[in-house]
Amino acid sequence: MRLTTLTALTALTLGFTASMSAGAMAETLRISTFVPPNHAFNRALAAWGEELSEATSGELTVEIFPAGQLGPPPRQFDLVRSGGADISVILNGATPGRFPMTELAGLPLTHPSAGLDSAITSRRLTELAPEYLAGEYEGTRILWMAVTPPLKIHLSSVDPSNLENLQGLRIRYAGTTWQQILEALGASPVPVPPAEAADAMSRGVVDGASFPFEATMSFDLAPVSEYSLEPGLASATFAVIMGDDAYNRLTPEHQALIDSTTGPDRAEWFGMMWDEGEAHGRQYMVDAGVNIVTMDAAQITSMTEAFSGIVSESIDAVGGDAAGFVAAYTEQPDCGPPIPGGPHPVEP
Repeated sequence: MRLTTLTALTALTLGFTASMSAGAMAETLRISTFVPPNHAFNRALAAWGEELSEATSGELTVEIFPAGQLGPPPRQFDLVRSGGADISVILNGATPGRFPMTELAGLPLTHPSAGLDSAITSRRLTELAPEYLAGEYEGTRILWMAVTPPLKIHLSSVDPSNLENLQGLRIRYAGTTWQQILEALGASPVPVPPAEAADAMSRGVVDGASFPFEATMSFDLAPVSEYSLEPGLASATFAVIMGDDAYNRLTPEHQALIDSTTGPDRAEWFGMMWDEGEAHGRQYMVDAGVNIVTMDAAQITSMTEAFSGIVSESIDAVGGDAAGFVAAYTEQPDCGPPIPGGPHPVEP
């Protein structure tokens, strides 16, 4: 990939400070997220805010409102378009059918040929966003896209070593793709907000939930899980967006700084955080005594067969240039050495 390291990028953006006029108006960008304060998104956005503040001598700062303080997951997009927040984190699957092209990046067993690490998938999706996705985010600017490590199924009591045991189980999901995956496995998909998943499992409302390992820490799933099934089956997609009105009220210097510190490099840096957190989250589950069940080759083949129609049917349903988008997303991009770390590394 044609990478510019974020360390070098930060050095470049610091040069904006010298060009700022002494009377530039101070701005605080209100950022809304629905995830808990310790989630990777909030830590990454706080680190980005530190960069903006340092580069502008405190003239451009951020204020983060986590845990749905400004609105629940389905309202995040409209919250930004209406001016209730300047920036927000969108879980595309929280509003099924609203971001159909974006959600194709979360199809089962679908990822760039370079790999399925979040650093790779998040960068690739961000690279393609201007050409394929901008129409789904009218009234906003895509700062970067994010693709989770593939989601695993976490169960409160049923051993998934035999995949037939998944039949009839009620499993929390988000998005049309995961609904189709669970139905293909004979399970019953139940829509539950992320923050309510652990409670729903503890009360028997659902028998399990689909999350990457990284999210099991944020949503405290270990105490209510006895089993986790790996590898992950499909990813969830997110977008970090900024309202056009919020962007337009900034000075040209501040706009240029926003532009230079977001995009594919930022997406890859954030994806690396998620990949590190994924390993940490798996260990969290192991340390809590959760049994990690790993599918063998025959079971993965069985999964592939079960999902055979989902990809083609999803592409046909979206129409337009959906096939071109999936082909571009899954192709092998030019690769370079991985980014060694962001300007403000954050521990998972």
